[in-house]
Amino acid sequence: MWNTIRLDPVAIRIVDTPAFQRLRYIRQLGFAHLVYPGATHTRFDHALGVYHLARTALRILGETDERVRARDAETDLIPYAALLHDIGHYAFSHALEELESDRLPGDHEAVSARFFQSEELREAMSPLGDDAAARIHELIQGRGGDPLRGLVSGSLDLDKMEYLRRDARFCGVPYGEVDVDRLLQGLVVLEAPEGGGLEVGVHEKAVSALESLLFAKYQMFRNVYWHHAVRAATALYKRIVEEAVRWELMDPGELVGPTDEELLGEIRRRSEATGGEAARIGRRWIPSLRNRRLPKRALEIGAAEMEGVQLPEWLSRQGSRRRTLEDALADQLALPPGEVMVDYPSKRRMLDLDLLVLRRSGRVERMGEHGLRGLIDLPLVARELYRTTRVLRVFTLERRSLATETFMALLDEE
Repeated sequence: MWNTIRLDPVAIRIVDTPAFQRLRYIRQLGFAHLVYPGATHTRFDHALGVYHLARTALRILGETDERVRARDAETDLIPYAALLHDIGHYAFSHALEELESDRLPGDHEAVSARFFQSEELREAMSPLGDDAAARIHELIQGRGGDPLRGLVSGSLDLDKMEYLRRDARFCGVPYGEVDVDRLLQGLVVLEAPEGGGLEVGVHEKAVSALESLLFAKYQMFRNVYWHHAVRAATALYKRIVEEAVRWELMDPGELVGPTDEELLGEIRRRSEATGGEAARIGRRWIPSLRNRRLPKRALEIGAAEMEGVQLPEWLSRQGSRRRTLEDALADQLALPPGEVMVDYPSKRRMLDLDLLVLRRSGRVERMGEHGLRGLIDLPLVARELYRTTRVLRVFTLERRSLATETFMALLDEE
C-alpha cells in the first residue's frame, strides 16, 4: 500500500522484540472480518505504515523548515513513537476499552507503559537514550513539549491517515480514500497565536484534503466500524470478558498481553473448568462468537427517531447501571440475565478538530469548535455527522422483538 517501507537499525530491533511481534496477532478492526472477510489485517501492519508516514512527514517538513531539519535524525523519537503507538492494544483492539474502569487497567495508550518495561524492548531502544521509553510514552499520549507530537497524537495525526486508507482497502470498500500526499505536503510547524509554543498545523491549501479525511472517517464509522453486525459481535465479546472478570476467571491485569485467540481460549478453558453458571461463557457464548451466531437486533433507534430525545451517556458505558437495565430487559423478554446487550457506541474524538491553520494571507488561526471564517464550518459538520452516525441497538442472543416504548419505560425507571 505504501510500496517499500525501509526500517532504520533501531526500528528493526524494536520490530524484532516479542512485544512488537505480538501485534501480528491483534486484528486491526476487531470483529469487522465477520462482515468484511478481507479485514484480517493487524496492528503490526498498521504500525509499520504509521512509522513510514512519520519518516515521510519529517522529510517533507525538513525540506522547508530549518527547525525540523536541524533535529538530530539519530535521536528524533517521532518515528519510534509512531511505530510503537499501538503497542499496548488489548485483544481485538478497541473493543475492551468500552468496559467500566474497574474491569480494565486503562486504555491501550495508558497500559503501553507495561510493554515499555520489557527487557527486550528497553534493550532495543537503548541507542535512543536512557529516557527514550518515557519520552515515547509521552508522545503516544499526546503530552510533552515536542512541537511535532501532533504527528503521533492529535486531530491530524498520521495514525488516522494510515488506518483509514488501510481499513478501506482490506474491507474492499471505497469510503476511506484520503488524499494522504496532499495532507503530508500541507503540513507546517506553526506558532500558536494564543501562546503555548510550536505545533504541527496545516496550510489552508490542504483544507480540502482535510475535509475528505473527515468525510472518509464518517463513512467508515457508519458503514464499517459501527456496522450492526460488527457491533453485535463486539457487544457479545465485551459481555464475555465482563463476565469472566465478574466471575473472577480473569483478573483485569491479565487482559493486558494476550492476543486475540489466546484470550478467548483462556477464558473458555477457565469457564469450563469452573463450571456452574460461569460455564455458559465457554460453552455457549464463545462458540456463538467464533461460529458467527451473533446476537440479533431486538430494537434499533436511529438519529432521526431520537430527535429531541436526550439519552443518558451512561448507556454508552459498560457499567452496573446499564447492566441493571439489560437484565430488566432480559426479564421482560424471557431471556437469562446477561443475554441482552444495549449498544450505544460513543467516541467523543471521532471527528475532533483542533488544529492550527496557516491562512493564505500568512495569518495563523486555530480551527476550534467554532471553525474558521471563510472556510466550511468543519467542526459544526463534524458534530452533526457524529450525531447521525450513532445508533442505539438492543441485541439479544435469541431472536426477540422489543418496542421502543417498552425500552423507554424501563430506561425511565433507572
